[in-house]
Amino acid sequence: MVRRAASHEEGRRPTTIRDVAAHAGVSVATVSRILSGTYPSAPATRSKVMRAVRELDYVANANARGLAGASSRSVAIIVTSVISPHYAHVAQGVQAQAALEGKLCIVGTTGGDPERELATVQLMRQEQAECVILVGNVVDDAAYRERMGEYARALALAGSQLVLCGRPTLGPDVPALVVEYDNAAGAYAITSHLLSAGHRRVLFLGRRDGHTTQDSRIAGYRDALADHRVPHDPGLEVEGTMERQEGYRMIRERLGAGPRDFTAVFACNDLIAAGARLALREHGLRVPDDVSMVGFDDLPPAADIGLTTVHVPHEELGRTAVRLALERRRNTSGSAGQVMLGTHIIVRDSVRTFRGDHPPAP
Repeated sequence: MVRRAASHEEGRRPTTIRDVAAHAGVSVATVSRILSGTYPSAPATRSKVMRAVRELDYVANANARGLAGASSRSVAIIVTSVISPHYAHVAQGVQAQAALEGKLCIVGTTGGDPERELATVQLMRQEQAECVILVGNVVDDAAYRERMGEYARALALAGSQLVLCGRPTLGPDVPALVVEYDNAAGAYAITSHLLSAGHRRVLFLGRRDGHTTQDSRIAGYRDALADHRVPHDPGLEVEGTMERQEGYRMIRERLGAGPRDFTAVFACNDLIAAGARLALREHGLRVPDDVSMVGFDDLPPAADIGLTTVHVPHEELGRTAVRLALERRRNTSGSAGQVMLGTHIIVRDSVRTFRGDHPPAP
């Protein structure tokens, strides 16, 4: 903190990457690589560097790299992965709208690492992107919200705009746009679809406490049970991540542990459903003849396997994020705003009416 005060007293000299390296006790090369999101450093090293960045309010001067006088013509999107269909379709929407606006699209990936996400946001700030769009699931804790709130304010001061796409707000005083879709309502509707078909033992695959997307979906599931007067059984909620192999693992472990105690499955996304369906088939169980199944997202492979699921407007999410961010930037209001897009059920062939005796709880 002393170094920062001295630099302001001495003619307000801007903080350099060397100042950050010295403050963190690492090399300049290490700072550069961590901020670019390409350095596989230890968490402690990343934490030291990011703390120094915040304390010194470091922003690399893009103008010094030959961009003086040039207005930004880019928008940035930061996702966990470009392989996941969910992120790929949102990114396609961002790219399409950016092209309509005459902007370039910069894509960054984080691998689900919150520290890398924060570093990538900082990098996009350095590159003077007109808006930075963060997409998808996130661990929602106070420390993360505080740090991302700081970055949102730094972006606003630089004339940029943070957009949270498919994420909850960071708070009323944070200058960030929020473009969401109704996870809870979609989960409520798809659970009600199963309950209306006579199912009372609905296995939920993909609970992950503290993760925003899964928390919203399981809240909708629980609300539907309550409104249909079906007792909530925590034993029917299986923890796992939102990947195909996790759906396979969760069903294999469930069926391997004892007699089947469910008649229907609510997979937290369609990838989980595809893996779960394979595991059911390996145990001689057919969908929907023996077990009904629903998913969430309406992305491949849902249509291929005839899965009843919740449609999410992925590309419209991306388009809306870009459109609102650029409109907000042109209007220079800088205030927070929120848009909620709707979801709806796509009925296919994976649910049948249940008329038999429900398996008992274990």
